[in-house]
Amino acid sequence: MIKIYEIMDLLPHRFPFLLVDRVEEVSEDLTTITAYKNVTANEPQFTGHFPGAPVMPGVLIIEAMAQTCGILAMMRLGEEARKDKDSLYYFAGIDKARFKRVVLPGDRLVMKGHYLKDRLGIGWFECEASVDGNLVCKATLMCARRKIHE
Repeated sequence: MIKIYEIMDLLPHRFPFLLVDRVEEVSEDLTTITAYKNVTANEPQFTGHFPGAPVMPGVLIIEAMAQTCGILAMMRLGEEARKDKDSLYYFAGIDKARFKRVVLPGDRLVMKGHYLKDRLGIGWFECEASVDGNLVCKATLMCARRKIHE
């Protein structure tokens, strides 16, 4: 289990844009990850999306999935490479994204990522998000490790 302060060591994101609350499991071979985000009514996006009928924006669901895969990518680097604070993983692409249901305040959004491959500093991941075992979103995501401001 990886708690929030350890997540903050792996990701550069901070409130209100850190969208992973806890990692529940990472496989020993570092190919799969399960994490979650507790969706709460007091999050800033709900004041405008939508007043009177709050729904988590799809782009934030995708971002939560990308952050989950970013954690796995960082863990795959190894401890020495993680110390390089001059590089970040950037969200580089998305394929086959599909949304199946809405996410509401009070839901626990569970993200599962599976490492597919990497080449030239770009990693590919299959990822899905669910609430109460019901699929919310699935997509193939890419992240690229690059120097900051390159």
